[in-house]
Amino acid sequence: METENRPSFSYMGKSFSDLSVNEDSSAFSECNSDRSGEFPATSSQSRLLVMACSSENSDELIRQLVSDLQSCSIEEQKQAAMEIRLIAKNKPENRLKIAKAGAVKPLISLISSADPQLQEYGVTAILNLSLCDENKEFIASSGAIKPLVRALRLGTPTAKENSACALLRLSQVDENKSAIGRSGAIPLLVNLLESGGFRGKKDASTALYSLCSVKENKIRAVKAGIMKPLVELMADFESNMVDKSAYVLSLLVSVADARTALVEEGGIPVLVEIIEVGSQRQKEIAVAILLQVCEDSVVYRTMVAREGAIPPLVALSQSGTNRAKQKAETLIELLRQPRSGNVAATAKTSEVSV
Repeated sequence: METENRPSFSYMGKSFSDLSVNEDSSAFSECNSDRSGEFPATSSQSRLLVMACSSENSDELIRQLVSDLQSCSIEEQKQAAMEIRLIAKNKPENRLKIAKAGAVKPLISLISSADPQLQEYGVTAILNLSLCDENKEFIASSGAIKPLVRALRLGTPTAKENSACALLRLSQVDENKSAIGRSGAIPLLVNLLESGGFRGKKDASTALYSLCSVKENKIRAVKAGIMKPLVELMADFESNMVDKSAYVLSLLVSVADARTALVEEGGIPVLVEIIEVGSQRQKEIAVAILLQVCEDSVVYRTMVAREGAIPPLVALSQSGTNRAKQKAETLIELLRQPRSGNVAATAKTSEVSV
């Protein structure tokens, strides 16, 4: 597995070891627990959950629920998975207890169930168990990745969203990133990014951001057509997805095919517009992306300049954060350098302008 370092860039005596913006976790909403809504509670369930809050009874309850996961009755399995999900969600200290009691493998089996509700309950319980760092490696090594990917493909909307969250949590163990990519998750996450609801789009972008720190997953994402939804979401300032999409894009553009796809999908005008009217953070991300796009391409520099990028870059160089100012100044210098030094590049530029 090759986890790439942040892209570096040197120009006019200035060196940028990190072309991304400050790592700001607020750009992404962590999948801290499932948000699928509470299940209707029967009196029996309420009693069990009260017991779960009592430390002297929780171990006994957990053992019984793990046993019920393996029942021949689908209804008993649903009830047990539902209660494990709630206990793991509401009492973080129970997550490790539940895993140690043997719940992980039976829950993984439920994820492969043909019953959509049972599959959803299994996915959601695994998600909540994966919030415990000590559980992540065990969940992956127990065979959860492929069933989660299957749920991402065939599950209910909630199962798809929670599968994306669970895969995100498992991907936080570096060794799992490549395995998740090889399992076929990337195209499905791209599809969720494009066609899911708002929560699905957020969950997909967060998972993709984590997974695409690995070069092979960047290539998979570009081949899966990720650039189209990323550009569309960045262009829609009402989507509340501009930052998230731009952060994912900032990882991808270190790959040549991603830069080509970005231009083909009309990404340059969108990035220039972000520099004009976006937030300070959005402007900085957009400049960092354009620096990578323009670094080795006279054609792309010409396209960026023709989109009118220089005036908003000048404004940013005067009023942005120190990091944004430095990046804006460097991009301005890059765009203003002579474009006629490379005959082949000039010819290509002429073709683009036709």
